[in-house]
Amino acid sequence: MHSRRAALEVHEWQGSFQGSPATVKMTSVIGHVYSLDFPAAYSSWDRVDPVELFDADTVKLEANPKAHVCRHLQQEAKGCDFLVLWLDCDREGENICFEVMDNALPHMRRVAPGQQQVFRARFSAISAAEVHAAMAALVLPNRAEALSVDARQELDLKVGVAFTRFQTRFFQGRYGNLDAAVVSYGPCQTPTLGFCVERHQTIVAFQPEPYWVVKPQLARAGEQLTLEWERGRVFDQDVGIMFSSAVKQAAALKVTSITVKEDRKHKPSGLNTVELLKVASSALNMGPAHAMSIAERLYSSGYLSYPRTESSAYPPNFDITGTLSSQTRHPIWGEYAAALLSQGVSRPKGGTDVGDHPPITPVRAATEDELGGGDAWLIYDYVARHFLGSLSGDCVLKKTKAVLTGGGEVFTASGSVVLKAGFTAIMPWRASQAAPMPLLTDGQTLQLKDVELVAGRTSPPDYLTEAELIGLMEKHGIGTDASIPTHINNIGQRNYVQVQSGRRVVPTELGITIIKGYQLIDPELCRPQVRAHVEAQIGLIADGKAQKDAVVAHTLEQFKAKFMFFVAHIARMDALFEASFSPLSSSGKPISKCGKCRRYMKYIAARPARLYCPVCEDLYSLPQGGAVKQYKGLECPLDGFELVLFSLSGTDGKTYPLCPFCYNYPPFEDVLKSSESSTKLGMPCVTCLHPSCRHSPAQQGVLACPECAVGMLVLDPVSAPRWRLDCSRCSFLIYLPKDLHDAKVTKERCEECSSKLMTLVWLKGKSPLPGGEAGYTGCLSCAEELTDLCEVKNARTFVKRGG
Repeated sequence: MHSRRAALEVHEWQGSFQGSPATVKMTSVIGHVYSLDFPAAYSSWDRVDPVELFDADTVKLEANPKAHVCRHLQQEAKGCDFLVLWLDCDREGENICFEVMDNALPHMRRVAPGQQQVFRARFSAISAAEVHAAMAALVLPNRAEALSVDARQELDLKVGVAFTRFQTRFFQGRYGNLDAAVVSYGPCQTPTLGFCVERHQTIVAFQPEPYWVVKPQLARAGEQLTLEWERGRVFDQDVGIMFSSAVKQAAALKVTSITVKEDRKHKPSGLNTVELLKVASSALNMGPAHAMSIAERLYSSGYLSYPRTESSAYPPNFDITGTLSSQTRHPIWGEYAAALLSQGVSRPKGGTDVGDHPPITPVRAATEDELGGGDAWLIYDYVARHFLGSLSGDCVLKKTKAVLTGGGEVFTASGSVVLKAGFTAIMPWRASQAAPMPLLTDGQTLQLKDVELVAGRTSPPDYLTEAELIGLMEKHGIGTDASIPTHINNIGQRNYVQVQSGRRVVPTELGITIIKGYQLIDPELCRPQVRAHVEAQIGLIADGKAQKDAVVAHTLEQFKAKFMFFVAHIARMDALFEASFSPLSSSGKPISKCGKCRRYMKYIAARPARLYCPVCEDLYSLPQGGAVKQYKGLECPLDGFELVLFSLSGTDGKTYPLCPFCYNYPPFEDVLKSSESSTKLGMPCVTCLHPSCRHSPAQQGVLACPECAVGMLVLDPVSAPRWRLDCSRCSFLIYLPKDLHDAKVTKERCEECSSKLMTLVWLKGKSPLPGGEAGYTGCLSCAEELTDLCEVKNARTFVKRGG
């Protein structure tokens, strides 16, 4: 086999295909090849009315443009006759199949008319047996399932972005302490948050009630017999006193019956995704998104079967014996697995086989050291034990129950003994807390030592755990087994909830206010039934029973009507925000003068960072993830706004000036926008096209970036004493020679490469130049004596231009 590295790894070998010798070429993608977005004309949050997005066109853009996946697929497809798709066997994987086909097929050789050129492999684990079986039973890719994913993507994009843009602009323009980059809405995310807020509202509305319980104590030396009152508890103290007095007067309890019966604790069915996520959160202290990431990595490494499945029953053709045999040499449970094989495998009853993938199982034995310990081992250990437990016998117990009476009241005592451990031998945390009941005989009389009337108060339910939230999402059809972790993760990232001790999901003030607002305006926006209905329609597309365009058009029409009603009644939600958050007028600190009214604007540091002019009542977005401060009182020559200085954190973090107005409303068409996440919005000074502004690349730019070939290396004006040049586009930077007193960009250009010349002045006695010259003017790219003294960061290479 020959392997090489293109944009992604490629492996080639000589093999066979459909009975004929063939050269086989294998490569990969990085998740989805494309992502869905709006055309550039709809990108402005200020100029585009969000309601227009419901009827807007969409475009598919390369999901990872820097990885060049499309170009890679097109190049590798040249000269190929057949395409075999080995993507994940779920709807998302099916959608990626057609993305790959769109890139590969136009560049492949043509085959004879009517000859099948594209094949789909169906598999559930990366093992030799699964791969050979899939290769022997290739099928066609399922277009209906792929279209169902397209439908979900379009609905989520249009509905989510329309609501999110309107909410974000409305509330961030009025309140300063929301501490959220966006006030987002999501068709799955919002009902998920709704579950958490509904539990919070139940807790807040709960009114505790006093109650009383009669608890007799028996005079039996050396034996503890816990009695349960048949009435449970009463909510009237006088009634409780009456019952306890009657028992006291009886002075003894008589055993009226003793029953003994055998009880079974049934073994678990197969492990599906939702159950794995619940256990990871409740028992392993892992968030669902993290647990899913670990499981997928173990699957890719060949240790686990496919971890995204709704099935909890093993299909009839599943090789239970082979999977179990792979664990017989494991140092921890190998003997247990061998014993199961020798006594005959007990195929588990119950569970559901939905026909997608078998339950999650180990594929090959692995030790803690082999997996590197940590969370990967915890996930693997649980999956393996659950698989072994599902093939074991039930846990059998002998339960004894005694009924005692006295003073007209009935009490019970119980105990249990384990007869057969069954599956709890390999899953000890599932074992019952068995304790035998003290020996009693029917008709026996037991003297009372005391009778207590114990007071208590009812308590509210606790906040939802992640495991409980996952269960509610599954029950109501919110998301899929693959997307549930993402939705829970999103409401945390949006500052709508916080995961506290015990992995309980507690809504924040922002999350509570958002849901209360929906409940006031249109409760269906946060109820699970609406999303469940949409998921059902998408399921019909996947099953080939509904047309994608018809479902999308009908659903968008419904949500558009809801959106317009929501906008018309936003004042109801605003009243809740007004009661919970501070208005912009009372937030922030003065930092920069407005170019319109010449008064100081306020810097709102809470997410998202922004400037607010209380006089003009205008709001200006800023880059995120860094610090903002005033910049020497300097003004923009275009609009008179005072500049601010933005600095990213870290030793190599960029620093650059920007005009608040130009950043939000770029004055030049086709202005170069930075690709940094902190500057996606608009135009900082380092990309300004103004020819005479002292802060623009025309004045401070030195040469084109050798790394991205798009940006310009611009002098950082406040980087002294460690002067540097930063790329206006990418993260490439050059530290100029050490011990400089000053660095300036001249107006002169290099005759060889047209780069701007720089004047460098060293501190006294620190010059590294021959003869100790303190000053030097030259080209950074062409002069070797200058280039060798510079330090490059975040680059593959820095090639000298001249010479």
